[in-house]
Amino acid sequence: MRTSERLPLAALLCAALTLAGCASAPVWDEDEGWLEDGPPARPVDVSRVPDAVPRHEPRSRYGNPDSYVVNGRRYHVLPTARGYVARGIASWYGRKFHGRRTASGEPYDMYRMTAAHRTLPLPSYVRVTNLENGRSVVVRVNDRGPFHPNRIIDLSYAAAARLGMLERGTALVEVRAITPGERAPARATRTAARAAPRIYVQAGAFADRRNAERLRLRLLRAGLRAVALQRHDHPDLPLYRVRLGPFASVEVADRVSVRLWRLGIADAHVVVD
Repeated sequence: MRTSERLPLAALLCAALTLAGCASAPVWDEDEGWLEDGPPARPVDVSRVPDAVPRHEPRSRYGNPDSYVVNGRRYHVLPTARGYVARGIASWYGRKFHGRRTASGEPYDMYRMTAAHRTLPLPSYVRVTNLENGRSVVVRVNDRGPFHPNRIIDLSYAAAARLGMLERGTALVEVRAITPGERAPARATRTAARAAPRIYVQAGAFADRRNAERLRLRLLRAGLRAVALQRHDHPDLPLYRVRLGPFASVEVADRVSVRLWRLGIADAHVVVD
């Protein structure tokens, strides 16, 4: 199930945006009473729900401030989706929000191929590929979220079902933007020559190796294990990344992230290689 919070439309209209908190409350349904989030009350076959079809659209009147703040963290909306590619953990949201307004002002329909993203312009189109089973969908991004720090995209119920991630609630994915009118990007696939995706927690990245080494030693002294320093040859200068892992599951990576946050390492986040 989903592991993030929705951002109310009204909050996005404020100059200094904060999460109201009421979006996480249960939703009243006249037939079923108070609802927690999850799949439809009755099974629905969404296997034939078509992918979103990328088309040129004006930017939404709502949901596209230059920046906004949620839970004390500022997010900057990208000027364009062109070239966006990211790997990480996807979550999904369902009946609790069905029919409620998204950040773009449109009603959320859990039976359509849509998604929420923190920084892509609204609307945008992306191909989401489940790196664990190779399934792929094209969704229209029309909402803001997820605001769980270790998630990169929140998918509709239909999209999550097509990707085979409903039961676990999360999936390791690649998100790749599609520019309408251009050839759609190929989906990421696993091949015999390519290992299965691995989950790490990145505690920091530094241009100075000495700073990276100091953080690595600090984590080891705090009792953390599997701490590695990796050099990444960036075009401008080398970067030294301090990473923990790989971990066997999203849940373990989340627990390690929480431990790092408690140590004051606010930028710790999950990465998928």
